[in-house]
Amino acid sequence: MPLKLLKKFIKLEASAGIILFAAALVAIILDNSFLSPYYEKILELPISIQFGSMGLSKHLLHWVNDGLMVIFFMVVGLEIKLEMHEGELNSPSKVYLPAIAAVGGMVFPALIFALFNHTNTQAIHGWAIPTATDIAFSLGILSLLGSRVPLSLKIFLTTLAIFDDLGAIIVIAIFYTSHLSFLSLGLAMFFVIFLFLMNRFGVKAHAPYFIIGAILWLCVLESGVHATLAGVVIAFAMPLRDKNQSSDLPPYRGLLERLHPWIAYCVLPLFALGNAGVSFADVPPGLGNIFSPVMLGVAAGLLFGKLIGVFGTTFLAIKLGIAKKPAHSTWPQIFGIALICGVGFTMSFFIGTLAYPPEATEPYAAWVRLGVILGSLTSGTLGYLVLRFTTKNVDAQ
Repeated sequence: MPLKLLKKFIKLEASAGIILFAAALVAIILDNSFLSPYYEKILELPISIQFGSMGLSKHLLHWVNDGLMVIFFMVVGLEIKLEMHEGELNSPSKVYLPAIAAVGGMVFPALIFALFNHTNTQAIHGWAIPTATDIAFSLGILSLLGSRVPLSLKIFLTTLAIFDDLGAIIVIAIFYTSHLSFLSLGLAMFFVIFLFLMNRFGVKAHAPYFIIGAILWLCVLESGVHATLAGVVIAFAMPLRDKNQSSDLPPYRGLLERLHPWIAYCVLPLFALGNAGVSFADVPPGLGNIFSPVMLGVAAGLLFGKLIGVFGTTFLAIKLGIAKKPAHSTWPQIFGIALICGVGFTMSFFIGTLAYPPEATEPYAAWVRLGVILGSLTSGTLGYLVLRFTTKNVDAQ
């Protein structure tokens, strides 16, 4: 990704992180005030789309989680594709360090969560919740530090988070699917092939991809595989080059730049507003219930698992000569970045909604939200302090 575009992306994600935090705070306040019944009723508001005898009806929250988040995943897919084509993922030497760190940052949080919950067959289903890094929040924290953090580390964190998102997509596809409808899955595969044939035969306009993509989304929604994965497929089916351009400039870069503000300032805040609300009345009284194994597994996974996984694998990869340390960076700075990777938030909340269905007898949703908030706030705060007090202002590169 060109340096100018990358700086613009980081700036956008940083400001989005602040708005995301505000939306989550509003959700918590609403869910613990006299407005709580109205808040819940709005989230449960049924919305239907009807075409003759055929129709689709879901609550507002489901439209956000299963509908709007498809756009988010499509943007994630476009970012990955752009990075693979001309950015930080376009050569093995650039990929090794963030890829290794991302894998470590997923494995160790999952292990720590399992350590707390291995005896509970229902609770263990949430093992993937603390494996995610929220790119908007993490870059938002870095933005508070200004030029104290070298650009190489911002690129490292951004690339690591992109790999992290890719890992989360794979985890959702494999481990968080319900009972499959093979008819719907077969139709979905047909439209996936159709999308890539459009690419193969030179269809460059965006509209046909969106139309077929909408049908694909509906098929995936009915198949039992999580519907948001349709967004990733749509992104990877879009063409790399525009026949009207003499350069290899991807035509979807303009689409990506148009969609990014909508994702950053609309879709993700709406998701946070709908999913970050945690009513403390839902948690049974007593410290034993507040500090449940699920809550502790999520919080400890984000704080300690991410730190051990990201910093430990980064340290080993550099010392073993597999990868080079980011330019102008120090080990305390990398330690601070590893802490900031423990800010899970959006994707952690999202995986939590998949891991524990609403009909679960235990208050898993409340425990997940408490764990994500505690783990993310602690990780982000400690990461900020480490970077703030161990580095001096440097010229942005």
